[in-house]
Amino acid sequence: MSLSGKSILVTGGGSGIGAGIAAKLAAEGAAVTVVGRTAQRLAAAAASIAEAYPDAPPVRVHVADITDEEQTAGAVAAAAQHGGGLHGTVACAGGNETIGPVTQIDTAAWKRTVDLNVNGTMFTVKYAAAELVRAGGGAIVAISSIAASNTHRWFGAYGVTKSAVDHLVRLAADELGPSGVRVNGIRPGLIRTDLVAPILTSAELSADYQENTPLGRVGETSDVADLASFLLGDSSTWITGQVINVDGGQCLRRGPDFASMLEPIFGADGLRGVVERSGAEGN
Repeated sequence: MSLSGKSILVTGGGSGIGAGIAAKLAAEGAAVTVVGRTAQRLAAAAASIAEAYPDAPPVRVHVADITDEEQTAGAVAAAAQHGGGLHGTVACAGGNETIGPVTQIDTAAWKRTVDLNVNGTMFTVKYAAAELVRAGGGAIVAISSIAASNTHRWFGAYGVTKSAVDHLVRLAADELGPSGVRVNGIRPGLIRTDLVAPILTSAELSADYQENTPLGRVGETSDVADLASFLLGDSSTWITGQVINVDGGQCLRRGPDFASMLEPIFGADGLRGVVERSGAEGN
């Protein structure tokens, strides 16, 4: 139990990669606080972890929206209280509301995605880092995406915002190193979660991913959780400012081709940016 005695906050811990990381950390003895917007989902994740690892410290649930700065500060404080201080944080909460050509992006959805992925991660780092500095050091892991390193056509704000997360990791690592706080990021590739179920059930998309993944399989949440545990633990005390791909090698090739999924919606011309000229634009 290499994380025994450590208190760790996991945002987005109610499902997917976040829940997988929370389970791994709890299994290694950490006092985990999972944060998310849906109490029922968080409670189900905590119960699942308790069932799988009955000897692990109980997982605490804290409902908060990380796009709200005050709620994020409260979540960090709750995690510190739960574990008698704070030793680590995983900024995993994120998402995307913008799928389609850049010429047809919904501006409100773009702003919501930026708010969640960039501002939400920044708020998490801001308050967690302050707590870790006060405690004399610790580690932060931010969950990015292969979409930050390899273009994903028609993914809108997602890759752009995850690129911002990558830079925040490097910036925070540079600033916080003198206080003993390490900051690293993880870029998952295609990971088997409910969110990517439409990809996994599409023969064409699945084949495209496999063609561009040297290791030739779909990633599991445990692949990401294992690295997160390492970066939070005492075996990585000389590692900071790194953003590591966990993608089976897909970063060596290209991002996915979603034309088969999106062309029926936007049309072939739409995917290359063609839109009808509006009356205002014609004036």
